[in-house]
Amino acid sequence: MRRLLLLAALATLAHPALAAGPAKAGKTVQVTVTEDGYLPDKIEAKRGEPLTLVVTRKTDRTCATELVVKEYGINAPLPLGRPVTVTFTPTRAGQ
Repeated sequence: MRRLLLLAALATLAHPALAAGPAKAGKTVQVTVTEDGYLPDKIEAKRGEPLTLVVTRKTDRTCATELVVKEYGINAPLPLGRPVTVTFTPTRAGQ
């Protein structure tokens, strides 16, 4: 369920002009995937400010093995124990 909430949040905030590397400026948030879902499960985003998520999956006991937001071309496998960086620019503020 938390995976769906995070994916829905990314879908509403992401911009089609997706960057693959670290943001030039903006906010970086460390996200951990646990048996209980994504931690933190809410992230504040500002419109027009690049947001970088560094996602690390810490367990095999989860369905969150990849981060996918089809509308914006995000399809990032989440290998166990290895950080994955996803950067995008939100088109509006939100969580």
